[in-house]
Amino acid sequence: MDAVRALLPEMQREAARLDADAAFPAAMFAKLRAAGLLTATLPAALGGQGFGEGTEGALALLALFQLLGEGSLPVARLYEAHVNALQLVLRYGPASLADSCARDAAEGALFALWVTDPPAGGLVLDGQKLTGQKAFCSGAGAATRALVTVAAPEGTRMAIVNLDGATILPQKIKLAGMRAAVTGAADFSGMTLPPDAVFGDVGDYLREPVFSAGAWRSAAAALGGLTALVKLHRDTILHRQRERDPHQQARFGQLVMQHETAKLWMRNAALRGCLEDDGNEAITAYINLARLAVEEACLTALTLFQRGLGLQAFLAGGAPERLMRDLATYLRQPAPDETLVKAAEHYFAAPLPR
Repeated sequence: MDAVRALLPEMQREAARLDADAAFPAAMFAKLRAAGLLTATLPAALGGQGFGEGTEGALALLALFQLLGEGSLPVARLYEAHVNALQLVLRYGPASLADSCARDAAEGALFALWVTDPPAGGLVLDGQKLTGQKAFCSGAGAATRALVTVAAPEGTRMAIVNLDGATILPQKIKLAGMRAAVTGAADFSGMTLPPDAVFGDVGDYLREPVFSAGAWRSAAAALGGLTALVKLHRDTILHRQRERDPHQQARFGQLVMQHETAKLWMRNAALRGCLEDDGNEAITAYINLARLAVEEACLTALTLFQRGLGLQAFLAGGAPERLMRDLATYLRQPAPDETLVKAAEHYFAAPLPR
């Protein structure tokens, strides 16, 4: 944690260049590797530090994602995919696959999570052979392993693939923000998977509570982006010597309120997601509400930020404009309306969150 905290200024300084070049943060990930982050969430038996295990581990992982999100949302996004992939292997995969993935991570492998099929030509598994593509692949060309979902004859399965054999394609759709996450596409046609690469039962990837509960990590990174936004707003107003303006004071007070609201939701969401000490439906409903509460706090904060800074917030290439683009893009998680309705349905029939 101290190593990551020490890297924050450098992470923030290089963000502008990486955004302009749409370049992968290779130097930063080399330093995060050296700090032990690629194995931090593994259990001690597999060479990790148990981030995410128990109450202390859950709060440590929350703090880690918040720090990374404050430093760079693209870095946090790439790291969250790495953590997600490893946790799915640990939960649903055989011990042999967990061992090999842990060794890969210890040797510096960065895992990706690529589960979106293009409208045509999605990834298909026939025997051990793959054909087809994945779209919206964060870390394309930089990650060395990926967890992918594949259409097998019996249904959707998960697989770990070595990306040496994949063809990385440019993404036809260009995103306004999160450029340093280097989102592209990948073609796996012609690859043959080893026998233990395909794992889990049919439908495990979407199985609750893990599928929805894992969203707390992305929301924690967004909270880090909100932290960066609030600090940048404060520093800018102080630099302008406008901190005694009552309108600026009111806006900043509201910003702090939104940040604290998101932080309180995320503390409980991290504990529920990691400890799984409630029923599946209750965990899923709470974390979905937490995700939406953080989104709402961030969207409100973006409006306050823009009004407080004025046109400076929209100067192309400036830190405020880049941070707004990254945060607004990162917040676009799928199906927010459906998520809210399902959570509401749960609490109509169950006690309110404790």
